[in-house]
Amino acid sequence: MAISALAIQNFSNISDADCDARITAAKQALGDRLLILGHHYQREEVFRHADVSGDSLKLSRVAAASNAEYIIFCGVHFMAEVADILSRPEQVAMLPDLAAGCSMADMANLTKVERAWCELSQVLDPDECVTPVTYINSAADLKSFCGRHGGIVCTSTNAPHILEWAFERREKILFFPDQHLGRNTAFNMGIPLEEMVVWDFDQPRGGLTADEIKNAKMILWKGFCSVHQMFKPEHIDAFRQKFPEGKVISHPESSFEVCQKSDLVGSTEYIIQHINNSEPGTRWLVGTELNLVKRLDEQNADKNVHFMSPTICMCSTMFRISPQHLCWMLENLLEGNVVNQIKVPTQIADEARTALQRMLAINV
Repeated sequence: MAISALAIQNFSNISDADCDARITAAKQALGDRLLILGHHYQREEVFRHADVSGDSLKLSRVAAASNAEYIIFCGVHFMAEVADILSRPEQVAMLPDLAAGCSMADMANLTKVERAWCELSQVLDPDECVTPVTYINSAADLKSFCGRHGGIVCTSTNAPHILEWAFERREKILFFPDQHLGRNTAFNMGIPLEEMVVWDFDQPRGGLTADEIKNAKMILWKGFCSVHQMFKPEHIDAFRQKFPEGKVISHPESSFEVCQKSDLVGSTEYIIQHINNSEPGTRWLVGTELNLVKRLDEQNADKNVHFMSPTICMCSTMFRISPQHLCWMLENLLEGNVVNQIKVPTQIADEARTALQRMLAINV
């Protein structure tokens, strides 16, 4: 090991072009020992260096199945945690910038969720009546909470199957941190809105009465994605007025009203596949993160791809990963330094892995 790591400050003023060349050289030198994962929302200057691209779960599973010693996750903190949990002990997961978090994930922390579980116990026995389901966009300790309490993890792709699994076991679901994914999924499964309540974590007992809790099938955490929250029904109305032949496709982290007005609703991978496979000349309004929409537009020159919001809104925390951060991390590896390793504590990792394995066992 080198005596000291190369300082990030020494990389801050390197141009993107120089970073590009140095990243390429470092990748070649590290060879098969390295795997760079690039989430779809990552900026292009970093995304181009990814060995594999995809959503968070896919990338973590690819990394775990690889022979790579070093896994660099160009994404956000919870994604690197999942990579660490699912990978082998000898593999090292890293995040180029530790400040790359997720505002939605931060809306549900372990203290708030444990308090909610305790307050639910004033009305019913949650371990008998409630299955905790956490979106994969959450911290490892919340996945661990679900593992301890008979719960499970879901993605935007498999959410309907996960909710079916949960309802087969208990009569209610506590769904966190994203209320919109929970509401949109449950409604499409036939659960009426009247049987869904929102748990306001800033209010005693979630701001709900005992009867509201007892009558609810879905208890939705008051969390949301700051990017998908920007999309509004009027954006769809304006698009349809201008382009009546156009199609609207949205991510289920968008609001209920936006999803109800959309022609198609699905995960990031679902959106990519539908637009890539659509007929030439088709026009799409897309309700998901800006970097991905721009990439889809560039890759589909024979189609018209529009971003849903008139306001520029990208995942600002994902944007923290810069070419300079990636260059710094790679050149440290060349010097024998592991920087920004993400290592989930053993007990939390074991319990979180239980919740993740329950999901993976459903095999959807």
